[in-house]
Amino acid sequence: MNNIPLTRARPIVSDCAVGRAGRLLVTIAATALFTSVWAAAGAGEISLPFSEMSPGVFVHIGLHASATPENHGAIANVGFIIGSRCVAVVDSGGSFDEGNALRRAISVRTPLPVCYVINTHVHPDHVYGNAAFAPDKPHFVGHRNLPASMRARQLYYAAFMTRALGPAEAAQSVLVPPDMTVATTALLDLGGRELQLQAWPTSHTDGDITVFDRQSGTLWLGDLLFRERIPVIDGKLSGWLSTMDSLAAIAATWVVPGHGAPSADWPGVLQPQRRYLLAVRDGVRQALKARQALGEATRTVATSEREKWLLFNDFHAQNVTAAFTELEWED
Repeated sequence: MNNIPLTRARPIVSDCAVGRAGRLLVTIAATALFTSVWAAAGAGEISLPFSEMSPGVFVHIGLHASATPENHGAIANVGFIIGSRCVAVVDSGGSFDEGNALRRAISVRTPLPVCYVINTHVHPDHVYGNAAFAPDKPHFVGHRNLPASMRARQLYYAAFMTRALGPAEAAQSVLVPPDMTVATTALLDLGGRELQLQAWPTSHTDGDITVFDRQSGTLWLGDLLFRERIPVIDGKLSGWLSTMDSLAAIAATWVVPGHGAPSADWPGVLQPQRRYLLAVRDGVRQALKARQALGEATRTVATSEREKWLLFNDFHAQNVTAAFTELEWED
């Protein structure tokens, strides 16, 4: 793969307000190979546990839940990678409070500055912690489509954050867009440690990137991989399946999904998600052939997967709808 320079993107965010913080103690399920490290927290601050997967690579495993005031939107995996010069964050979390907890966790581990905050895609649980890092003046990095996606969703996301987390949390959890974007691939140097970033065609969303830490062999997949929690189609089903085939060719030691525990079973860990997405695809094709209405398809397609995924009832009908809309026009 040819590496190209990161490009500048136009900011779209208004001033950040800093307000109250809540309190949350989040537990994680990690393998015995991990050593848990807790971020120091004072009164009124949330605390997140982090596991060191390999030297200098830290992950917090998000809850399998919807965003609420009680969990501060801390429902996705977030983490950081420490080089000899600086630190890169991979996904900043679902709120200002979670981003602040992540920032404190980094300060517990190293005095080095945060030089990059990388967003793997546009969804709220991965980007709303960005504002907490604004005082550090890092580069915010994302897919070349991320700025436009943030602009398009900004009003909807603001309303969602108010409903989900409450007005106080929403007021300080503002969108901070990337000032550097990735069109194909790019390298970030943390000092003796290089991160390979790759932008993918429309898959889970229209702006997914992966982060590969060459030193440890750790591949951060964002929501290109879901574990335990049902995958969500907000892009293109056929594109996602194709991207998974390409991802499987990457020689990774560990993979970090957007949701669920990290795994060394690569690429085997892709199989449950592939099975689900294929079940949706094939079921929708059958429904279209039988001239089923969309409403009927949402009730009948891939129902055998119900007991295999958390939050199935929350997102499966949405996935069938997305697949139906995409596939009804295929030859």
